Amino acid sequence: MKFGLFSGATAAAPTPPPGSGAGQSVSDRRLIATSDDSHAFDDFVDSVIEAETLGFHSIFLVEHHFTGVGQLSASLNLLSYLAARTSRIRLGTGVIVVPWHNPVLLAEQAATVDVLSNGRLDLGVGKGYRPKEFEGFCIPIEEATERFEESMELIKKSLSSNERFSFHSKRWDFNNIVVEPPPVQQPHPPFWLAAGRPESLRAAAEGGYSLLLDQFATFDVTLERFRIYREAVEAAGRAFDPLNVAVARGAAIIRDEEEREIAITRRMESLERMNRLATSHDGSYRSSMASDPDLRKAAERGTLIGTPDEIIDHIHQLGNGGIEYILLSGTQNDSRLMRDFSREIMPAFA
Repeated sequence: MKFGLFSGATAAAPTPPPGSGAGQSVSDRRLIATSDDSHAFDDFVDSVIEAETLGFHSIFLVEHHFTGVGQLSASLNLLSYLAARTSRIRLGTGVIVVPWHNPVLLAEQAATVDVLSNGRLDLGVGKGYRPKEFEGFCIPIEEATERFEESMELIKKSLSSNERFSFHSKRWDFNNIVVEPPPVQQPHPPFWLAAGRPESLRAAAEGGYSLLLDQFATFDVTLERFRIYREAVEAAGRAFDPLNVAVARGAAIIRDEEEREIAITRRMESLERMNRLATSHDGSYRSSMASDPDLRKAAERGTLIGTPDEIIDHIHQLGNGGIEYILLSGTQNDSRLMRDFSREIMPAFA
């Protein structure tokens, strides 16, 4: 069993709402946010460095935009810095939302991180799932799949071609180009795909992607998604490696029933926010990232919340279904959780 982290630095405090009486100008708030950002990013980097010393295998960084709460937007930039501050931990994107990016520029940036880290990049990619982010980029979310597939064809070619090439598609035209520098990992860094729906899971297997499973589904749903992907890999004629599937899970080590209720309540609040972000205003679109609408069920049956022994039992439940790679979510700047988890839980799976 391997353990990693699924996270992202959350820096700036949200801008006070109109009429809040905060008494600060926009420029004042920007100065305060900039100061907070610097310290928060430093704390986050320190936590990743500590995670490496504690034996965590990887860190996967999210990409989000326009949130107003300082969620990480430039994951490859931060990974470049982490490459210089670490030496062993794998550095992943979880995920880059491909439809928003120029694919050749993205390939160049990814290759650079792979070189700087001496071949430690795991390139997690996805289609995106938050309608407001697509609106912010003026890209119809209905085009996400088409844009993703078109761009990934170009990204794969860019990262694996040792010679100049040309590429022409519906949205992209490149003539006589070569992506530099070439990545250390050949023919390219491992591609990880975030997927949840059965057709997307099968497409991930058929496309040769490793799989990132989200933190919001219950254990039962997660195990079923794992099964669909595994069977699709085997049907494609390839040997299945369970370490090619990483399962993100929220985590909280509790010591008494009061702490348990606080952790479950916080998780339910987080799930409610996620469900709102993953659903369009009119309800016409709902991502597979959305959790079970029964938030307490989703929190209790899909999260590593409990005493160390209870969490070990939860992990055994996932392991009995074949899962061998778990990413702890929401650990940013929480050194105590990482230390307790590494000391009280990880040895059970050594």
